[in-house]
Amino acid sequence: MAEDDNGTAAGNRLDLEGSNFSVLSWEQVQRLDKILTDTIPIHGRGNFPTLEMKPRQIVKAVRSRMDEKQITVRDVRLNGSAASHVLHEDSGLGYKDLDLIFCADLKGEGEFQTVKDIVLDCLLDFLPEGVNKEKITPLTLKEAYVQKMVKVCNDSDRWSLISLSNNSGKNVELKFVDSLRRQFEFSVDSFQIKLDSLLLFHECSENPMSATFHPTIIGESVYGDFGAAWTTCGTRSSAPATRRRSGAAGC
Repeated sequence: MAEDDNGTAAGNRLDLEGSNFSVLSWEQVQRLDKILTDTIPIHGRGNFPTLEMKPRQIVKAVRSRMDEKQITVRDVRLNGSAASHVLHEDSGLGYKDLDLIFCADLKGEGEFQTVKDIVLDCLLDFLPEGVNKEKITPLTLKEAYVQKMVKVCNDSDRWSLISLSNNSGKNVELKFVDSLRRQFEFSVDSFQIKLDSLLLFHECSENPMSATFHPTIIGESVYGDFGAAWTTCGTRSSAPATRRRSGAAGC
């Protein structure tokens, strides 16, 4: 468990100066926990009911089914603007989509199909009481709740994306990544936060979190140096830095 001595994100950043990583402060942990526990409505098309979904719940449901199907999940991360919001609330950027990355072993078409089936099956868990689930097919769920699906599977890239619809634009983006070639990285969008320790805390701890009792949570800048990326994120008037990434990288 982490105790934040100075209560500032800057202090945590300096501890790992020159590194791609930073330990989240208590204030940042609280923002992260709020994002994962706030309910996000997934709106159905036509007469399909709205699904009331907490990000923490969908992560748990998807991961447990992946474990059952023996698809190894290395870790789960928050990415993009939501991660930037956690790390730097005053950036003025806010966040739109909720990007969740499952870093997993996806070696062929079979695993990609299994992941797709798992996500659609998980949607049944969030249907309101009284809905007859037996007559709802995976294709029906896809048409009702999925905004888009993307799959890339070649020598350097193996990943898929399933985006769940939200009428206000805050889609829940579930990304399953084995490897990903990043051509350019915008520094303000390059932050990833590893969620496993926080998810495990809520599974195992009988006591609530506090400033002196909370899991150690790591933020990573895939742009490179965390401090440099942070500076760009925190400077509203500056243009976002970019960096070419020529190699393939697993998460």
